[in-house]
Amino acid sequence: GGFLKKLRLEGCKTVQDNALRIFSQQCRNIEVLNLSHCIEITDRTATYLSANCRRLKSLHLSSCPKISDSTCYHLGVSCGQLTELHLAWCEKITSGGVKAVAEKAAGLEVIVLQGCPKVDDEALAALGDYCRRLRVVNLSNCRLVGDTGVKVLSEKCRCIEMLSLSRCTALTDASLKCMGEYLADLNVLEVAECHLLTDSGFKVLAQGCNKLMRMDLEECVLISDNVLSYLAFNCPLLEHLSLSHCELLTDEGIRSLAVGACATENLRVVELDNCPLITDTALEQLMVCQALERIELFDCQLITRAGIKRLKSRLPGLTVQAYFAPATPPHQSNPNR
Repeated sequence: GGFLKKLRLEGCKTVQDNALRIFSQQCRNIEVLNLSHCIEITDRTATYLSANCRRLKSLHLSSCPKISDSTCYHLGVSCGQLTELHLAWCEKITSGGVKAVAEKAAGLEVIVLQGCPKVDDEALAALGDYCRRLRVVNLSNCRLVGDTGVKVLSEKCRCIEMLSLSRCTALTDASLKCMGEYLADLNVLEVAECHLLTDSGFKVLAQGCNKLMRMDLEECVLISDNVLSYLAFNCPLLEHLSLSHCELLTDEGIRSLAVGACATENLRVVELDNCPLITDTALEQLMVCQALERIELFDCQLITRAGIKRLKSRLPGLTVQAYFAPATPPHQSNPNR
């Protein structure tokens, strides 16, 4: 036990605090511990880890509903070597708890706060003040997060490579412009269902974030073909692009993407579900994308089977995900007997 450095108990729903107490006493050299979905553990587990496991570097507590800010305070006391902390869907966690960890764990590189509804801009300010080495930040579904927090985070944590802000619905173009100005190393951005974002913000983002490889823009309903032009011109490494429910996009936007620097070698996945203005012409434009592995076309009503067949004939390894409603049989009236 004393030599154990990694342990994964994810999904062990019957594990309780007492078991972790014994474990922490016997395995003091533990560095990586995954307790996600261990729904019975409480803040008491953090007191045991804090007292006995001073070498802890990576801790996963996602979907542990009994965990609260008390856990963060205990981790802050003596787990200063933490580089990775996952607290997704721990709905009792507040910005105060995040600050307690941030103040002591200056080496934090990964923090996942997805679905923590009480986390707001104060948490981002604390991360910006104390955790300058952050590379991965997941704040999706934190609906209290706004432009002020993203501005501080972008200005002070310039090593961020992955940033998830999906369903942070208060965000505006001001956030995108801060990312474009400060986050030159950003390669993954998720802003699905951020309904206030527009072409103006994405223009600045694309100009400043040339290393972008993966973007989730699903249901960014205000963006137009201009955004695809900005990405095509500025982001040659782009591999994965989700544009589902971006209902203003047309074939012209796909044409811009297809002639961009990313098209021939890097673009692998394009998701276009529920883009009602996209037609078979867009599929013809994408035939030049030799690296394309998957395209999603659910509920694109102007796409035809023939258009998909032509695309697959040019790119035989391509997976096309689409749905066509079965033809309605002609109505037949019953003859009177």
